[in-house]
Amino acid sequence: MSDQNNSDTALVLFSGGQDSTTCLAWALSRFARVEMLGFSYGQRHAIELDCRDRLLAGIRQMRPDWSAKLGDSHTLDIPTLSEISDTALTRDVAIEMGADGLPNTFVPGRNIVFLTFAAALAYRRGIRHIIGGMCETDYSGYPDCRDETIKALQSALNLGMARDFELHTPLMWLDKAATWRLAHELGGAGLVDLIREHSHTCYLGERGAQYDWGYGCGECPACSLRAKGWREYVARG
Repeated sequence: MSDQNNSDTALVLFSGGQDSTTCLAWALSRFARVEMLGFSYGQRHAIELDCRDRLLAGIRQMRPDWSAKLGDSHTLDIPTLSEISDTALTRDVAIEMGADGLPNTFVPGRNIVFLTFAAALAYRRGIRHIIGGMCETDYSGYPDCRDETIKALQSALNLGMARDFELHTPLMWLDKAATWRLAHELGGAGLVDLIREHSHTCYLGERGAQYDWGYGCGECPACSLRAKGWREYVARG
């Protein structure tokens, strides 16, 4: 692919979780070609990366039209992120609130690093559109999930790389119930079931117990948020 920006291609930050899978479906419904990017950074829940192949296989089987749009799937190893972090996502420690009012699951700079690497890859691949599952509605107060942060980073990336990247955050103003609903709107019950069965959210990397909303420990903040959203989604119909 040339180094000229391709307005018909998107790069999705695809971790293997509920949000990123919904974002992938969102991209497939809008762009002619979609590539994916995941990161291995020493996260405790690295099992999420293993879920991606099953999710992609399910999408290919469920939607041949989307299958034809799926491009390369990339994985970048950035272990330095965990080496410089002291968080419950990169260390075997209990999840708790920090003195700064943020949960210790916050990995400082993670989304900034992810989007910067994504832009560097998009630069080489000739891709203009970059899509992430950042959300300011149902989140843990992470400052790098804020709309203001994403807009500022888009400006910095475009200035620093002399490109016209567009950072899309389709979940920014959705709660988890609305995210489940969006998945249904995009891919029907089949996509919702695929996300329930094969995506991964649990911070502890647990996939032993199965709940109506999917697999996980059922107690960590990520599981609690996903379960709450599922209950509200089902209740709202």
